[in-house]
Amino acid sequence: MITMIVGEVANFAAYAFAPAILVTPLGALSIIISAALAHIILRERLHIFGSLGCVLCVVGSTTIVLHAPQEREIESVTEVWDLATEPAFLFYAALVMAAVFVLIFYFIPQYGQTHIMVYIGVCSLVGSLSVMSVKALGIALKLTFSGMNQLIYPQTWAFTIVVITCVITQMNYLNKALDTFNTAVVSPIYYVMFTSLTILASVIMFKDWDRQNPTQIMTEMCGFVTILSGTFLLHKTKDMVDGHSPSLSSRLPKHADEDGYSEGIPLRTQESFRLS
Repeated sequence: MITMIVGEVANFAAYAFAPAILVTPLGALSIIISAALAHIILRERLHIFGSLGCVLCVVGSTTIVLHAPQEREIESVTEVWDLATEPAFLFYAALVMAAVFVLIFYFIPQYGQTHIMVYIGVCSLVGSLSVMSVKALGIALKLTFSGMNQLIYPQTWAFTIVVITCVITQMNYLNKALDTFNTAVVSPIYYVMFTSLTILASVIMFKDWDRQNPTQIMTEMCGFVTILSGTFLLHKTKDMVDGHSPSLSSRLPKHADEDGYSEGIPLRTQESFRLS
């Protein structure tokens, strides 16, 4: 628990000093560390595909770090507020909120237990807004600690309210996704959607790509795709033992719906897999 708290505090601080387009994809490094610690401490076997996934994550992360944009110089939280209230980002935020409300009030009651993308969609959409607010709040605190008090501005407290609201919503539906579906399925899909939407939100709000040329942007995207490949490879093959494919249970949701189907797979078909 202590290490989790320290990690989240460090992650929060990172957004205050570096662009979200750099910090968010590097979250894949936690997967590498977890795999390495599990191999060393828990004596879990790290097979060749797991090692390859780790290498891909390292290569992709290095590529992004080397070509990431410089952090925008901001001297007041009001500057961040001005960026957040520009028409482009307001339009993005409105689309996100509309999509979230549709997912929560229409799709979740009908498809929440059978379609994994419903819960993850809510988490990822809200998460992109929470990261932008976390970055704004982090910048405000950084400036405050450096001697320029930002707590006197109402914008700081507005960002704080948005952070609290978004984080609570995000964690609520992420927990529901983890309770309903297998973690090995939820984790990579959530990472891809959350990171992609966060990068999009950061590009719109902070205009990260305006300070880069097309070559740098394409290189960053290649690094991101490389990280995604490594992440999927790690999760997809983590249950493989001595060349055998992952067990079916690692690929299926935890619960089935009342009609006898689980994520589009009939229960009788599942039973035949188990018997075989």
